[in-house]
Amino acid sequence: MGTAAHSEPGLAVAGLAVARGGLTILRGLDFRVGPGEALILTGPNGVGKTSLLRTLAGLQPPAAGTVSPAPDRLAYAGHADAVKATLTVAENLAFWARVHGGAGGEVGDALAALGLGDLAARPAQSLSAGQRRRLGLARLLLTGRRLWLLDEPTVSLDAASVALFAALLGRHLAGGGAAALASHIDLGLTGAARLDLSPFRALAPLPAVAGAGGFDEAFL
Repeated sequence: MGTAAHSEPGLAVAGLAVARGGLTILRGLDFRVGPGEALILTGPNGVGKTSLLRTLAGLQPPAAGTVSPAPDRLAYAGHADAVKATLTVAENLAFWARVHGGAGGEVGDALAALGLGDLAARPAQSLSAGQRRRLGLARLLLTGRRLWLLDEPTVSLDAASVALFAALLGRHLAGGGAAALASHIDLGLTGAARLDLSPFRALAPLPAVAGAGGFDEAFL
């Protein structure tokens, strides 16, 4: 992918190999995602989309190659929501706003963006799966980070909620943000590039990487 005339850096990957369970499953990945751009990862189930996103997020080391920027410059939303059950919806978002030092938007704006305003005072433990997912995605707005890595962000969302998130992502890109994502739903991202991971499957494992198991985080 190309670059855009923005000062915020995008994502750059060179000679990347990705491991899962100590075995290399993808190799030879070279791509860039510039500001204002989105890259959609495709390929059959098990090809390594989640493992690639976790590697880009710094949750596991690459088997080879380089990734930039550093993990503290990006936001990752994985399969788990990491919602604190005993806090209300608004308290969950306020907690994440404090974690990121107020670098992102306002809690009220995040609530509105994902249609959570009427649920602000509700304990998170009482939310449906779709509501919890929207709460997890709302935190993206509080990170202040312009590069988003998204692993099936629309899981558990109904059609209306998918539309809310698609609009949010579109605004993020229009404002100079960037995104790399795996999604089985068409989010209507005009001009987004696609990368089929099938040709990058490793034919044989590289030597195991120390600590290749990484650690598990739902959201950075």
